[in-house]
Amino acid sequence: MARDFDGGADGADSEKMTETASSPSSKRGRTVRNTIERRAIVGLAVATIALLLGIFYYPVATVFIDSVLVDGRWTGRVFVSILRDPFYLGEPARLLAGEPVGAVIESVLSSDRRLGVIGFTAYQAALSTVTSVALGLPAAYLLARFEFPGRRTLRSLTILPFVLPSIMVGVGFVATFGRNGTLNAVLGALGLGQVNLLFTLEAVVIAHAFYNAPLVARVTTAAWESVDASAVETARSLGASPVRAFRDVVAPQLYPSVLMGAALTFVFTFSTFPIVLALGGFQLATVEVFVYRLIRDLEYAEAAALALIELGISLGLLYAYLRYEAKHTVRSRGIRPLPRRPLTPPSFSVRELLPRLGLAVYAVVALAVFVAPIASMVLASLSGPEGLTLANYQFLIDRQTTGASFQVQPWDAVRNSLLFGVASLAVALPMGVVVAVLTTRDYRGRKLVDAVAMAPLAVSGIVVGLGLLRGLVFGVEVGDTRLAVGGGLAIVAAHAVAGYPFVVRTVAPGLEGVDHTLVESARALGAPRARALLDIELPLVWPAVIAGAAFAFAISIG
Repeated sequence: MARDFDGGADGADSEKMTETASSPSSKRGRTVRNTIERRAIVGLAVATIALLLGIFYYPVATVFIDSVLVDGRWTGRVFVSILRDPFYLGEPARLLAGEPVGAVIESVLSSDRRLGVIGFTAYQAALSTVTSVALGLPAAYLLARFEFPGRRTLRSLTILPFVLPSIMVGVGFVATFGRNGTLNAVLGALGLGQVNLLFTLEAVVIAHAFYNAPLVARVTTAAWESVDASAVETARSLGASPVRAFRDVVAPQLYPSVLMGAALTFVFTFSTFPIVLALGGFQLATVEVFVYRLIRDLEYAEAAALALIELGISLGLLYAYLRYEAKHTVRSRGIRPLPRRPLTPPSFSVRELLPRLGLAVYAVVALAVFVAPIASMVLASLSGPEGLTLANYQFLIDRQTTGASFQVQPWDAVRNSLLFGVASLAVALPMGVVVAVLTTRDYRGRKLVDAVAMAPLAVSGIVVGLGLLRGLVFGVEVGDTRLAVGGGLAIVAAHAVAGYPFVVRTVAPGLEGVDHTLVESARALGAPRARALLDIELPLVWPAVIAGAAFAFAISIG
């Protein structure tokens, strides 16, 4: 009886708790909260689209208008003149000018062929891509296949070159490869002749590899760590040699990531500007440098047309990359990764020593390309006519305390950079997360949305800057009022546009890899889509969100 009485009491309490939990007020509270969350996400999506239209597509549209509206008349003659000018397009321009195909092919195959500005830009981008891949793959092999102290730190540092300011990299390369740089000092100490790489194509290619080889290394390392060890073991058990197992099992899983890294590198180096201007000068002018030169000479129509031709090429490459990425994205849940080997060889066999010897040679090259520019810059900051000194830092302190009022103080410059970085992050981070969510849902036209949202990744800073200048800073007349956005707001807008695509590319793969059974379970328990996103998906990809935020902030600072 007592047992029955207690059970009845427990049942009554349970019923009361259920009634309380499902009371009308509780249901109304959940409904209101879910509605607020859903509308907040929709509002963020609408705000993101509005910001993208206002601070990117509208400025770029003004550049297009500048190229086709000449002296108050709509015309395409500027585009036609560029495409028919061998100075811009090289030998293929003769084909567009109506010359015979055979004669054009013969001139293209000749040794004295003209590349033109666009052709040279593609040529140096191709060289930079090959060099970046050649330097990035050994780093990926080291990070993915070997275990050693500091491996995680080294992997984290691979992101550092990609976010360094271009002016800092330029100074570092001048301090390393200039006439009085570190390289010539070492060669002189060894009794060897001097070299001067400044204002050469080699310097530009090496600097581009400094930026982009770590990018190739990161994406390839992630793919290498996603290879299922059981597939390799199965191939070996069937009699495949280590080389055959790598060729037939591992390599096919690495190709998509390598090609993705190469495609991104080509897009970035095709639209390069500060590195070429600092290390190559006008004699190695790419499209970006020549657009800058035309703007400086107030040739807005020609500059806008040339920039849009470059934009079309970059967007085509970016769209092809996004299609390839979508087709070859592989989810790697439930796999057993390949075991890492110790960096110290367990034996002195050729099989164990040969790859480590190759990594030792690569380490020397990596020190020269990646470490030397930064180390040379630090050394130059501590050097003076009489040796090591802190006088350069003392000068900055004195400038801060005794500088004239019209001069920019060092601390003011640092403060402005930090403020712009934080403000740009506050805009770029929610934009990037919202776009990442939109591009990882299944619906018709998703890839087109992805390409449209990722367009800032392929659009050069010169095009965006010119568009912001002509469209927002100079303002637009609405009735009797001129609406203009200038000063800090224009800078934050430009930085946010440059940074948010990196948030997207960092967060989207994480969202793609979330176990959908968790989301489906939450939906089955009554959670709306917005609540599942906030409570399950975003917490699971929070490290990727932090990494994307670091990207956006670092790009703004740079």
